[in-house]
Amino acid sequence: MRGLKEISQLRDLFGQRIRLLRRERGLTQEQLAERAEISIDFLSLIERGKNSPSFENLEDLAEALDVTVAKLFSFEETHAGSSSSTP
Repeated sequence: MRGLKEISQLRDLFGQRIRLLRRERGLTQEQLAERAEISIDFLSLIERGKNSPSFENLEDLAEALDVTVAKLFSFEETHAGSSSSTP
């Protein structure tokens, strides 16, 4: 069974990954949220590691970012490519 700390770390990594992919595509949070049909507030919570998307949201985010769902979880690329902490 995973501990709360591990789950929190996974949410943080996932949020960083979404932010990186969004920025690589030159999208604002508003634009990505609109494409994925989720609220800006929810996207912000995901990117900050405070909330987790549903399976349906995962599919919508992947489609909006033009990647596979599996690519959303390629955390190695996130660590190698992220050096900024601005939204």
